[in-house]
Amino acid sequence: MDVPAMGLRLEPEPGGDGRSLAELRARWRSASLAAGWRFPSDWALPEVDTVCAAVLRGGTAEIPIAGLARARAAAGAGLAETLADLAALHAVITPPGDSGGLVSPDVDALPSRLLRVAALAWAEVAMDKLATTEVIDPLTGLPTASYLRTRLRELYGRPAHRVSEDHTLLVVSVDLSGVTGWSRLTAMILIAEALRGVFDGGESTAKLGPSTVAAAVPRDGRIAAKAVMLRRELHERLSVDDQLESVSPPKIKLVRLPATHDSACDLLQRLART
Repeated sequence: MDVPAMGLRLEPEPGGDGRSLAELRARWRSASLAAGWRFPSDWALPEVDTVCAAVLRGGTAEIPIAGLARARAAAGAGLAETLADLAALHAVITPPGDSGGLVSPDVDALPSRLLRVAALAWAEVAMDKLATTEVIDPLTGLPTASYLRTRLRELYGRPAHRVSEDHTLLVVSVDLSGVTGWSRLTAMILIAEALRGVFDGGESTAKLGPSTVAAAVPRDGRIAAKAVMLRRELHERLSVDDQLESVSPPKIKLVRLPATHDSACDLLQRLART
């Protein structure tokens, strides 16, 4: 999404025509750090110099500012921090007036059009990052329950598709109540590996809770064989580690999916507590 040019101009203060880009950049950085920029080493970006050059020319700065806002979002800066940084620039290049020459960055003092340009550009990148981020459990590497809810919504949304008849939920749970430390973590990692190894044909797998994983699988006649294969994989993986001797054999069960997506979400919540 391109931010349209709106003729916004940032005029340098009187007498600033001979000021070098490096000087403006240094003043802007100092004002931004004083306004609360958290990580000084992350402030400098190539887009900063582009904005400085546009300001020194006295020309339209909307496109460079939009580019900087996108770069800030891509680098992980929040919207509030990005706008505060822009307010620091605005304070540096605004004539001091009655302030006695003090630089006082204030987001509320930003021109509304400048605020809009920066916010829209930042949001464009931030939303793209959110949309492309996979929801993955860091311990097991499996998608989370929220991912499985999304996949089930797609299934329930298909026309003339009865999910409860065409798919089922294979659930693996293990009693880890007496297991602590590395043994607990290792058990869940091995269980997740076994689940991924057996259901590697595009089935939706997920970690539902601290000791429960699941896979949404089609009712195509291969479920029983897959369950047997999974039980064998679980036994082989868990039995090779002496530290997992206290872990009870995982339980595998097939759970019928309900008629609606809302009911399926309630089911996932109940299973997460088992």
